[in-house]
Amino acid sequence: MSDRSPILILRELEARIRAKVVGLPEQEKISETWSGIGFRMGQHYFVSSMAEVTELLRVPAHTRLPNVKPWVLGVSNIRGRLIPIIDLNSFFAYDSTEPIRSRRILVIDHQGQPDGLVVDGVEGMQYFVADSFNEVVPELPDELKPFIVGHFVKDRKVWSRFSMKTLGDHEQFQEVAV
Repeated sequence: MSDRSPILILRELEARIRAKVVGLPEQEKISETWSGIGFRMGQHYFVSSMAEVTELLRVPAHTRLPNVKPWVLGVSNIRGRLIPIIDLNSFFAYDSTEPIRSRRILVIDHQGQPDGLVVDGVEGMQYFVADSFNEVVPELPDELKPFIVGHFVKDRKVWSRFSMKTLGDHEQFQEVAV
């Protein structure tokens, strides 16, 4: 019988195993992400929270309304709901170079009132590292700045974070009659 103690045998076994074991892969820190719907007005790129945009659509047929501001294109029946169609570029006194057929609508629901916002293009889901958010409002036309809460930069492109809630609360946006 061996005069080595069981504890000594276990320690030797542990040492041999540790010498031959391959370590676990290095754990990568997983960054938290923020995602939203990307859209474009002119050459400016924006992103809004998924919670603020309920639907994306092609510009539907709509009925013009009398005595409304020029940025109110009309009203459309979308799945049984009458939704005002708002030209967001025109609201900000910003000309669109895109034909209406290629433009898209972001449907928002602000305090139970749906609105269809016509934008130049929808850029799909955008994902950003949450820590990369910068609260500084980027260089934009002055009319847009009150609705921007900061920005992200991805692939050398600035994505301004647009607050649909701030837009819905804005007095000028609520006053559509001329």
